[in-house]
Amino acid sequence: MNLDRRSLLTGSLLLAAPNLRAATRDGPPIVVVGAGAAGLAAADTLRRAGHAFALIEARDRIGGRAFTDRSLGADCAFDAGAQYIHWAERNPWAPIAKAAGSRIAVDGTWARTLLIDGRPATDAERASRRAGFSGLDALLTPNGADRSIAEAAAIGGPEAVQAAGGLARLSLGEEPERVSVADYDRLWSGADLWVDGYGALVASHFASLPVALGTIAEGIDWSGQGVRIATNKGPLEAAAVILTVPVGVLGAGTIRFAPALPEAVEGALQGLGMGAYTKVALRLDPARFDLRAVGDAVTAARSDGADQTIYFEMAPFDRPLAIANLGGDGARELCTAGEATAVAAMTDRLAGILGNTAREAVTGGRLAGWWTDPFARGAYSVARPGHADAREALRRPIADRVFLAGEALGDGGAMTVGGATLDGERAARAVLRVLGS
Repeated sequence: MNLDRRSLLTGSLLLAAPNLRAATRDGPPIVVVGAGAAGLAAADTLRRAGHAFALIEARDRIGGRAFTDRSLGADCAFDAGAQYIHWAERNPWAPIAKAAGSRIAVDGTWARTLLIDGRPATDAERASRRAGFSGLDALLTPNGADRSIAEAAAIGGPEAVQAAGGLARLSLGEEPERVSVADYDRLWSGADLWVDGYGALVASHFASLPVALGTIAEGIDWSGQGVRIATNKGPLEAAAVILTVPVGVLGAGTIRFAPALPEAVEGALQGLGMGAYTKVALRLDPARFDLRAVGDAVTAARSDGADQTIYFEMAPFDRPLAIANLGGDGARELCTAGEATAVAAMTDRLAGILGNTAREAVTGGRLAGWWTDPFARGAYSVARPGHADAREALRRPIADRVFLAGEALGDGGAMTVGGATLDGERAARAVLRVLGS
């Protein structure tokens, strides 16, 4: 296998080869697959180290699941994926956002309206829900065997079970019985900063990186001394590959490996699922309906506890939008049904809350359906009960040639852009150590 830098840089994939050539020294090239936060951070680390690399991305844009969607109009831009800088005290994106002058709000400062079965919740119902959440943290701590969030919450009774369902679906995008309580307990906590245009910030921060868009990795051959990556635009050869695609894509088998991935890696992948956190943005004509008069957020639930809890962001950053947030199996069904059905369903739910005036004001809608996105296959990774150690297992290099990275491997920062960024940097440093660079 020819691993010289010249043969890689002259390939048809490297559309920005002159910039890449000027930024690197001679040495074995590294291919980074995926230009989400992890891949971008990995490529940037390699660039700063002066090492030859190629960054490929299946989509026609960078950022992955950090994406500011402008399809409803410039005045209705919204973050279809990540929108919060979690654990901001140590998240690398907090200082980046502040330096860029991003518009930021601190989560938890808004009044929220709770409706149950389409009516305002009673004082007793509010008290019941508060009681369920107030004791939940104490219940969701590892105690012996790695249980599910549902099993751990059951000890606290019906109120805690209901709260656990809301937490799992609206925070993790998954049903509570499918989430490891030990993994959840390891996640970092801290302040949450709501960023206006998180996806745009990620894309802008890494805009100078050379990347081959529309380039889909179809196979990885690591049988030789180096690695050969098969793509829809031809093969790439490298000394090593940093693979940052979501674990949902890896688990689906859309990338062929030769030889097959080690059993330990396959087992770890089986221990991780993908949550189905979903958003449906509704554009409303401000001349027909003033969303600002409604309040900042509305949570609509059902009294029977079924998977129908929807959190509506009203006029986020003063834009004429109502954005429905939901997760779990109900969100999967909505994604599978398609955008038209999803927009109609959320319009119905909004009208049930605000009346037909709101329905008549809806002028467009957009489904951010990561569950059915072939390059994501879910919103973010979730460790299944009994598999809390799966993330760590995936961080180990495969034959010192294949390095996995991404939000799924992000330690306590898993499921976040910050965690993906830190893990991309980790993987790049690991490759450089192996190659002696």
